Amino acid sequence: MPLYEHVFLARQDVSAQQVEALVEQYKAVIENGGGTVGKVENWGLRALAYRIQKNRKAHYTLMNINAPHAAVAEMERQMGLSEDVLRFMTFKVEEHDEEQSAMMQKRDRDDRRGGGRGERFGDKGGRGERGGDRGPRRAEAE
Repeated sequence: MPLYEHVFLARQDVSAQQVEALVEQYKAVIENGGGTVGKVENWGLRALAYRIQKNRKAHYTLMNINAPHAAVAEMERQMGLSEDVLRFMTFKVEEHDEEQSAMMQKRDRDDRRGGGRGERFGDKGGRGERGGDRGPRRAEAE
């Protein structure tokens, strides 16, 4: 059977539990079509490059699929009808990577660094040691 990598974006106002329910729903479609779903990665709520249907963020999910084309086509048809799915894309691949995807590796690297921007120079919001204070004012110096 052919191997596919499938990524879909769910609306920002959908909860993480509802995204998991969507994954289970589409897994059932694939399994009913004679295929299997391997690794599923939830990349979390991420900002979009541009607004899609008035959404600025979306829940990203990756699924590794081993299924006949008919099962994948049925899953895509159902995703197209769902109001919760903003976009989806399926790629045919030669083999699945069993390790973490690049998106998950990036998240782990960011977590090890200690957070996002602003925390790089300490806990003062990225303003250096003195928290943005530029020294004594003229009135205090006299």
